[in-house]
Amino acid sequence: MARYQLTLAYDGTDFFGSQRQAKKRTVQGELENALRKLGWAGRSILLSGRTDTGVHATGQVAACDLDWAHADDELVRALNAKLPNDISVWDAKIARDDFHPRFGATSRVYSYRLFCDDVRNPIRERFAWRINSPLNDGLLKQVSQVFIGAHDFSAFGSPTTPKGKTLRTVINAQWHHIADDQWRFEVEADAFLYRMVRRMVFVQVAAGQGKVHVDAAAEAVNQPKPSKRSGLPSGLAPAHGLTLIEVKYQESKK
Repeated sequence: MARYQLTLAYDGTDFFGSQRQAKKRTVQGELENALRKLGWAGRSILLSGRTDTGVHATGQVAACDLDWAHADDELVRALNAKLPNDISVWDAKIARDDFHPRFGATSRVYSYRLFCDDVRNPIRERFAWRINSPLNDGLLKQVSQVFIGAHDFSAFGSPTTPKGKTLRTVINAQWHHIADDQWRFEVEADAFLYRMVRRMVFVQVAAGQGKVHVDAAAEAVNQPKPSKRSGLPSGLAPAHGLTLIEVKYQESKK
């Protein structure tokens, strides 16, 4: 018996999030079903964190204790043979007995994609947010830098517990203009509040369209009082543009 660290990728469109829910199709549920077919008898796998309905991943990390007598790459093949087409195990390796994908993580990296077009594109919109108005690259990059550092992000998300802390440290936040009409936002932090990245993207897009002043975002991360956040618009970027791309651990830090 050994603890295995699994790296997962999935198209979140048809999942009700990553965490198991009764009578709902989830990433955890599908992976546990596949593991049971290989002899796993545990109560629950461990995940690095939750992703909401519609959110994708190329770097979700799971852990389970499994009696597996074959090579790691054979475990990858065996699991993928039993998983549906919208979820895949990309890597499997034996970890420390006390490895926990959530509590052992040092940081997480998310990517958010969007494109500008007046006409709907069902293929692109599966993994990106379509907006109608062009974006100002300079303003996008300017407001993204406001988030870097340790701040109170209560204006951008909520903790998972009622009295949870809202202080988070953003290590990197950067926009990439990858084509004339396409942008990608990449952000790394020690941890994220619930819906924090989607809220950050929504505010930045509003700033890039000239609807919000950069100073409003700066005040929001530096001012803990809600009365001082009146300059921010309400709303979230859609879930389908968001992808969890990496979870970092001490041994994987570069």
